[in-house]
Amino acid sequence: MRIVFIGPPGAGKGTQAERLVARYQLAHLSTGEMLRVACEAKTAVGIKADKYMNGGQLVPDELIIEVIRERLGQPDCKIGYLLDGFPRTIAQGEALDSMLDEWHSPLSVVLELHVPEEELLKRLAARGREDDRPEVIRLRLESYRSQTEPLLEYYDAKGLLRRLDGSGTVDDVFSQARAVLDSLVTSGSNRSHR
Repeated sequence: MRIVFIGPPGAGKGTQAERLVARYQLAHLSTGEMLRVACEAKTAVGIKADKYMNGGQLVPDELIIEVIRERLGQPDCKIGYLLDGFPRTIAQGEALDSMLDEWHSPLSVVLELHVPEEELLKRLAARGREDDRPEVIRLRLESYRSQTEPLLEYYDAKGLLRRLDGSGTVDDVFSQARAVLDSLVTSGSNRSHR
């Protein structure tokens, strides 16, 4: 099963991702974590990415895609994976699609964790972290809306998008995700050919 997991800051994606990878024995591919590992391992891609990260800059798409390509080639990803934090833009989504087409292993599903904005603001303010100040929260949500929301339409047009109502309890959201993924397992649509 090859899953892309998308949701705004404060939606509870991290919690759900942990539960899903444990239940379905998937590799959890968090972009931030992959970049850190590549930098620590001093891979060619990691060394390049490190220069941007140390300079406080965003790592360019082509480098992130190289990191993803490197990571997807590892043995644990053959069983299945959950991509968390990638893709964030349509350009990244298209790059991922062409990479997976090369390997004849298309995505199984794209899960969107949807939470109304007022609820997100409440949740993020309650966390009390330094980067959860109201003005920072608004910027992060605006960035999500402008960059990532168009990606939802892109995947919806491909028939891959499944929306989860993230405003319920952790267990409610998890059972919605399980219902979607269990139906994929039983329909066999997670095989590697189209």
